Amino acid sequence: MHTYPHALIGAAAAIPVNEAKPIISFSPVVLPAPGRPVNLELRVTVPASGDGDLPVILLSHGMGWSNWLSSQEGYAPLVEFWAAHGFAVLQPTHLSSKTLGLTAPEGKEFYYQDRAADIVRLVDGLDAIEAAVGAALLGGRRFDRTRIAVAGHSLGAWTASMALGATTTDPRSGVTWAEAPDPRIKAGVLLAGVGDPRDKSENGKKMIGWYGGDFSAMAKPALVVYGDADVSPHLTTRGADWHGDVYALAPGPKALLTLKGAKHGLGGISGWDAGETQDESPERLGVVQRMTWAYLWSQLHEGDGAWAAACKALGAEQGSVESK
Repeated sequence: MHTYPHALIGAAAAIPVNEAKPIISFSPVVLPAPGRPVNLELRVTVPASGDGDLPVILLSHGMGWSNWLSSQEGYAPLVEFWAAHGFAVLQPTHLSSKTLGLTAPEGKEFYYQDRAADIVRLVDGLDAIEAAVGAALLGGRRFDRTRIAVAGHSLGAWTASMALGATTTDPRSGVTWAEAPDPRIKAGVLLAGVGDPRDKSENGKKMIGWYGGDFSAMAKPALVVYGDADVSPHLTTRGADWHGDVYALAPGPKALLTLKGAKHGLGGISGWDAGETQDESPERLGVVQRMTWAYLWSQLHEGDGAWAAACKALGAEQGSVESK
């Protein structure tokens, strides 16, 4: 587990979290998935010790240009932090991952429908996952079925949005696709996701031609996170604020965390010292780690004050929070 010293993460250290514990990870766990081109593989990371059942975060990876980060092998800076502070984190390798070498059929670019189905498979498969990792990992603990959240970065943020109730209508065919929101998933975190489909650039219409997102039925609590320097002309004609659109387009309760100076990597969430991170910053990464942890911890533990305390501690030079 990587734990940044306070001197390295700077003012982010002022955002309070609970005590960190060593972590342990198990991979691959293989879930049989009839009808899927390959079985579903995932990594499970948990605190190495502790009492009580573990709240769960299902983390959907993005589609960066690295070979391995967009799979169960990526996102260690988030996974390790969340697990060290009390969560069980489950990371599926989606069919779109470069590690699988698959080509999505026409109309299913990036296997976007299958990505949302993977999230449901994980929840359905919690018993099998517990059996696979065994007592050596869980030590008599179980996954808390009443405390499940979903998170995702970039394309993974759209996957998480679908799991929370968003739908898409392909503007090329007029066909609407939706994954019914799973009542077992209580809240989500959307990191640098997609925005209003009406504002796709010409290149965006080619890259994500299927995307016609509708967030009007995404009523579950979610934290939307974006960087105010995440300008993406390959996707949109708008500025960086496009990545925060879900906050405005979806009904409450929602929160919006705008990070000052952050680009698509949000300080380095997809991997330690990853080449694809254009805004490497231990302090910014520390802010994302702590704010996302606090939001989900409070959402899954009624009456908990972690999120309120984190918002109070967030410095104006780091970013800002809105809520509705």
